[in-house]
Amino acid sequence: MKTHSEDIRTDHEDVAMFKAKKFSLWLFIIASFMIFAALSSGYIVYTASGIDKGIKILLPQAFITSTVLIVISSVTVHLAYKATLKREDSKRRILLLLTILLGIGFFFSQYHSWQVLIEQGAYFINNNASQSFIYVFTGFHLVHILGGIIVLLVALFRNLNKHNDVKNGNSMELTAMFWHFLDILWIYIYVFLLLNQ
Repeated sequence: MKTHSEDIRTDHEDVAMFKAKKFSLWLFIIASFMIFAALSSGYIVYTASGIDKGIKILLPQAFITSTVLIVISSVTVHLAYKATLKREDSKRRILLLLTILLGIGFFFSQYHSWQVLIEQGAYFINNNASQSFIYVFTGFHLVHILGGIIVLLVALFRNLNKHNDVKNGNSMELTAMFWHFLDILWIYIYVFLLLNQ
């Protein structure tokens, strides 16, 4: 059985570990935003180089579906976080599973968008690199989505009884924070592409 001083030391270690993980996540988020900002700058510079540049096609309607799916998934992951804080494990699991399914739906919606782009003659490799940027933006975001789904799966199978409430809440907070970042990032990408089509 742990003594009171051991419990306090463990709590301090948990807080320190959470702060370190949260700081690392913020660094990752900032680095990812910088990469997308660099891609956006590259797109702007490329399209400014001539009137023949630019997307020159309408974006697939599936991008709207993708947006709806990821916004709803952001709500479900937030509710899962709230359920974790209330120790409602079955509710947390259902909401996380729903978030994962919405993430998978987002993934397939993006794949469908690529098929629509190909049908419109916008291939990844073509004479107009502006169209290639659509694949780069969405493809790089999908890599993040896959990472997010893995994080959600880890959270789904986390046994709340093996950890204290603070650790469970902290872990779920980081999971939700990462997923919200993916939501915001997609909205940025979609609005950027809409404004430049």
